Amino acid sequence: MTTKRAPGTDEELLDAVGPAFGRLRRSSLLDVEDPISQKDLSRTLVLRIVQDAAHEGGREVTVGAVAEHLGVDPSVGSRMVSDCISAGYLVRAASQQDGRRTVLLLSPGGEELMDRFRRHQRAAFEQITADWSAHDRLEFARLLVQYVESQDALRHHAQARRTVR
Repeated sequence: MTTKRAPGTDEELLDAVGPAFGRLRRSSLLDVEDPISQKDLSRTLVLRIVQDAAHEGGREVTVGAVAEHLGVDPSVGSRMVSDCISAGYLVRAASQQDGRRTVLLLSPGGEELMDRFRRHQRAAFEQITADWSAHDRLEFARLLVQYVESQDALRHHAQARRTVR
């Protein structure tokens, strides 16, 4: 395995972040125990939205909300949701807030897939960072979680601004 030279200056380091994220997104998770198919990996994008909403005070998720969150056309979002339903990972239910609306819920199979995916991600993280110090591994994990939380906060703020207009 060849190792690339780390950027030398702060500016070089900050400029390297974008390309690093690009490479990260293109790479698949390592072949670790209990592998997840590529199809199920893509399904976890939809399932994560529904799962996160349930953990955020039971916010209801519709097909339109999935499409908006993923930044795809509503018809694409609908096909993605239908695929998850056909695979047995999601179920449709009547909204408790407005019985005319249909919302999405994780099925027991969807919960199991997300548990397996979490274990798979952790195993991949541990394999990738196996030669890191415990301090570096935990600090990177902390900063990565902080980064994602900041990104979510910005997205929610932008959505709130669009709603007000």
